[in-house]
Amino acid sequence: MSESSESYDFIVVGGGSGGCAVAGRLSEDPATSVALLEAGGACDNWLVKTPYTLAFMVPSKLNNWHFQTVPQRGLNGRIGYQPRGKGLGGSSAINAMVYIRGHKSDYDHWASLGNAGWSYDDVLPYFKRSENNSDFNGEYHGQSGPLYVNKLRTDNPVHEIYLQAAREAQFRIRDDFNAEEQEGLGLYQLTQHNGERWSAARAYLQPHIGKRSNLRVETKAHASRILFDGTRAVGVEYRQGDKTLQLRARREVILSSGAFQTPHLLMLSGVGNAHALAQHGIASVHHLPGVGQNLQDHPDFIFAYMSDRPYFTGTSFRGIARQLASIGKYRRDGRGAMTTNFAECGGFLKTRPELAAPDIQLHFGMAIVDDHGRKRRWGTGFSCHVCLLRPDSRGSVGLTSADPLAPPSIDPNFLGEDSDLEAMVAGYKTTRRLMETPALQALQQKDMFTAEVRSDDDIRTILRQRVDTVYHPVGTCKMGVDDATAVVDPQLKVHGVQGLRVVDASVMPTLIGGNTNAPTIMIGEKAADMIREELRVN
Repeated sequence: MSESSESYDFIVVGGGSGGCAVAGRLSEDPATSVALLEAGGACDNWLVKTPYTLAFMVPSKLNNWHFQTVPQRGLNGRIGYQPRGKGLGGSSAINAMVYIRGHKSDYDHWASLGNAGWSYDDVLPYFKRSENNSDFNGEYHGQSGPLYVNKLRTDNPVHEIYLQAAREAQFRIRDDFNAEEQEGLGLYQLTQHNGERWSAARAYLQPHIGKRSNLRVETKAHASRILFDGTRAVGVEYRQGDKTLQLRARREVILSSGAFQTPHLLMLSGVGNAHALAQHGIASVHHLPGVGQNLQDHPDFIFAYMSDRPYFTGTSFRGIARQLASIGKYRRDGRGAMTTNFAECGGFLKTRPELAAPDIQLHFGMAIVDDHGRKRRWGTGFSCHVCLLRPDSRGSVGLTSADPLAPPSIDPNFLGEDSDLEAMVAGYKTTRRLMETPALQALQQKDMFTAEVRSDDDIRTILRQRVDTVYHPVGTCKMGVDDATAVVDPQLKVHGVQGLRVVDASVMPTLIGGNTNAPTIMIGEKAADMIREELRVN
């Protein structure tokens, strides 16, 4: 039995990148009341603020939902790992902080599918509005937004070695991946400020908690179902400790729980494929078969090498000593190894010159990564990820039971299409060109995973053995019109019901060419603008 409920203009379910942005912006108007429900904690301690500690959060259950996939047919039946942020900031509280928007053509493609208002020219102002960039300004960047974006502060000499390797491999050098052109290799900008992680919660929410009387934030509040009056969403039921509580929404319920948990909550609440819901004893509120379909993620392969050079971290006596020594510098100056996001270098490449946009992305890391850091190895070294930016494979999210505390069923369908495997073979070869340059070979003591890989068949074999996520799931509540699989319209309103909107990465109809945190924040910014315009008109 639920306890008595209170009412707000808007209830935001999920304090991730989209939820923090939309809640923060809507609550700027003191006449608009906003309640945000977050299943995790506050994420406002040193563990979240210190960039280096992502190495402890990503492999573990610290601020992390720690999901798993179903067995992946394209990966020899392996069960994949899906870390997702649990707490205010969502995955921006545990991610590698890389600030990337994607390619111009990604958004123009969304618009070409009938999603008016989502072209690159339409979304660029929202990227700029969100951004407070310490280094770049002008046509493509903003310097007055709440989201701090900075260059690396690790002062690591390996940066120059990486750039030298890029030159030796005859790849372009790119200073800014978020301007007119994307192709090339270089150093990433990060969502940091004074050497600390700057999550979406720090940008949009935490400065206002307790200061805006119209903003209520509840943590450890796990939404269990959307409340409907007919087909109108009127509130949310949630569990907090041993209590079951309700909040009522006078205007809208906004779902911002991410590509896995937003469709999960919709299905638990009776919005989804009616036949599939009936199998779990859930009555249908509205038959919407696209809910949970169209899951897309970047399949990722990692090269890794042992190295005793003092640029890298890892489990060794010297490596641990260097990290301990770096703590003092971090406390004094906000610089040094503790500010690492590990994926300090990288970039975007074409595996074929005729492509209109890069089709692979590299993340060059300052440690050996094996199974997302869950398999620890003695020694120091470095890694290089290569991911396929626009895979053809489509997966799904479903229910495992009607229990709202049970995890969703997650099937990314990695390498489910042969075209993705062949594209990854090309990506492997392109990345190997960089790894085999004199500059990087001079750092390598031992090739951890690929020493015996020579033929294309060898490459296909190791890809199926080792590919997994690089943490960019999208698409499970796709935006679209005149599309039987679409879940939301271009205003992000859920088709067939009223008072319900989705504001997170699940609305992306297709996967963008890059990291998904900045685009999800952009979606939150744009959603707040659309909502405010509707309030003004009505």
